[in-house]
Amino acid sequence: MLCVDDHQLLVEGLKAHFAVEGTIEVVGSLPNANRLLDEVSRLRPDIVLLDIEMPGADAFEMADRLKRAAPSVRVVFLSAHVRDGYITAAYKCHADGYFAKGDDLHDIVDGIHAVAHSRTGDGQFVMGPKVQERCLTIGHAPAPSGTDGEPTTAMSSLTEREVEVLRLIGKGLSRNEIATELSRSPKTVDGHQDRIMKKLGITARADLVRFAIREGLVEA
Repeated sequence: MLCVDDHQLLVEGLKAHFAVEGTIEVVGSLPNANRLLDEVSRLRPDIVLLDIEMPGADAFEMADRLKRAAPSVRVVFLSAHVRDGYITAAYKCHADGYFAKGDDLHDIVDGIHAVAHSRTGDGQFVMGPKVQERCLTIGHAPAPSGTDGEPTTAMSSLTEREVEVLRLIGKGLSRNEIATELSRSPKTVDGHQDRIMKKLGITARADLVRFAIREGLVEA
């Protein structure tokens, strides 16, 4: 396994765990994804554990490039933050799993084992406990740890226009300012906001602002 993470403490913890366990060998580590493709070509790992929030190259873009160049290499994302947008992006770049750094170490290790023993191209997406909590199935029950379809999140239920309205709400724009920005009427903006609130299960505009900030929409 190749670890790509700028938090050395976690990398060392995983190395120590797998060294004692003797099941998975950590063949190398990188502080960012800039040289990921070169190192995969050189070290030929079966699994790449890839942090999302690192300086340098975009983790999702690099994962997508890696999966195109070496489809048999499993990619597992690890992140300090669990965002709906991250879950969707991880799935769409054909990653094999996504775990939160806040998950118990044993859950992360078990997930890596599950990915390691999965069949290449079977479409299974393995998720840690905190990621499962953010994914919804019918009836709003937590999603299973491994799914063969795209994980369903609250954000994935929104249309592109609703995401844009939510982004502008997160930036603190008023209904009239959003209407001007989108060349729509304030009444139309109100309709979008009502539908967004219903889909997200949010009842106050202030909570919409917090949701947009948490999902990183304000940074876009």
